[in-house]
Amino acid sequence: MSEAVDESVAPAGAVRTSPEYDPRLTNEDLAPLRKQSWTSYNFFAFWMSDVHSVGGYLTAGSLFALGLAAWQVLIALLIGITIVYFLCNLVARPSQATGTPYPVISRVSFGVLGANIPAIIRGLIAVAWYGIQTYLASASLVVVALKLWPGLAPYADADLYGFTGLSLVGWVAFLVMWVVQAAVFWKGMEAIRRFIDFCGPAVYVVMFLLAGYLVMEAGWENIDLNLAEVSITGWAVVPVMLTAIALVVSYFSGPMLNYGDFSRYGKSFAAVKKGNFLGLPVNFLVFALLVVITAAATVPVFGELLTDPVETVARLDNTFAVVLGALTFMIATVGINIVANFVSPAFDFSNVNPQKISWRTGGMIAAIGSVLLTPWNLYSSPEVIHYTLDTLGAFIGPLYGVLIADYYLVKKQKVDVDALYTLQPTGAYHYRRGYNLVAVVATAAGAVLAMLVVFLGSSDAAASSWFIGAGVAFALHWSLSRRRAASGDPVDTATV
Repeated sequence: MSEAVDESVAPAGAVRTSPEYDPRLTNEDLAPLRKQSWTSYNFFAFWMSDVHSVGGYLTAGSLFALGLAAWQVLIALLIGITIVYFLCNLVARPSQATGTPYPVISRVSFGVLGANIPAIIRGLIAVAWYGIQTYLASASLVVVALKLWPGLAPYADADLYGFTGLSLVGWVAFLVMWVVQAAVFWKGMEAIRRFIDFCGPAVYVVMFLLAGYLVMEAGWENIDLNLAEVSITGWAVVPVMLTAIALVVSYFSGPMLNYGDFSRYGKSFAAVKKGNFLGLPVNFLVFALLVVITAAATVPVFGELLTDPVETVARLDNTFAVVLGALTFMIATVGINIVANFVSPAFDFSNVNPQKISWRTGGMIAAIGSVLLTPWNLYSSPEVIHYTLDTLGAFIGPLYGVLIADYYLVKKQKVDVDALYTLQPTGAYHYRRGYNLVAVVATAAGAVLAMLVVFLGSSDAAASSWFIGAGVAFALHWSLSRRRAASGDPVDTATV
């Protein structure tokens, strides 16, 4: 195992390099960090930006469509986010210990070349999410534009002036948000860190103000927390709540898988865990309460249940309040989009060809791809939201299962950092021609089974696609790796 790096001899942002590192496997962005400086607050702010978004609000609000009462939605949200907390801690440790991003630490389990498989899969999924979140942020900008310039209303109608399902005003807003996010990303990780440190707390202020205003308008006595159109009672509620819990995990499965892209910057693993605790269970409890109360208050105030915060803000009769609220939700959504869906493909695509694809180039590839997906069609209703989450979870789950099984059970938390950057056949993670077929087979089996459940199973079963994929891949990778080791296959000398 490589010796710990003395951080005191290197300036912030410096990387550890070695003359033995193969240029086909490394560049300045993929090399192990020499200086790890993020504190627990930085990780707390990361999760605040991740949670406090229009997408997070919509996902939480969509659980009411399952027929759950408000208290049941709240419990499902808390159980789901607690699971995410523990899973994030597991995936954070290897990257924090080695100072390497997700695609590089994946070389331990998939091989120095095989790691391109999980990198490309995660990168493509991030492209889809990047488009979705950019669209949700642009919806806030549309609200501001129509409030300030009502004459634009005809151009905001996709039936009158639209292309691929999005109106002319929607396209302009989408492209504006696209450029703004690219500009922040282009300034680098330090600028991104400062941006997310601001985003999470800022949206909290507006959410508290919005909830307080709606409660005052409605009167607490007029707020009914039973928001489901058709309530489910008795034991029938159990599988529905399990579905809701699974959806919460699926929503966070993307940033959870590549959380190593951020935990690598942590000063210590203790700082990462503390930030995760504050940002997930604690922060999400407050967020969930705000979502439930705000959604419940929209019924007496507006005469119908509104689970979209942008639409809720748009209904207010105060122009300043509408503009402030919409801009805040827009900024918050930009925050999660950059950290969760811009940084990830930047590392993932750079890993494919480090010398030709830099971190910035990888991010811009993702940004361009997000436009081609017409993401507004992927998040148009609660049913579509759930189907989108199920499908993405079916591919992300197996990657998570293989990574965790390999690091904790097969490699026993031991990593040879230098071996991550060499193509020498004697390298610990070269396996056969750079690929660990055991990890590839386990991932494929988990993904195929999970997708079969999504397409052929019930909606309740489909919501568990992440768990099914992760569980199958975890068990299969561990089992096949043990069998290979028992047979005396020299490939298993990769355990260093």
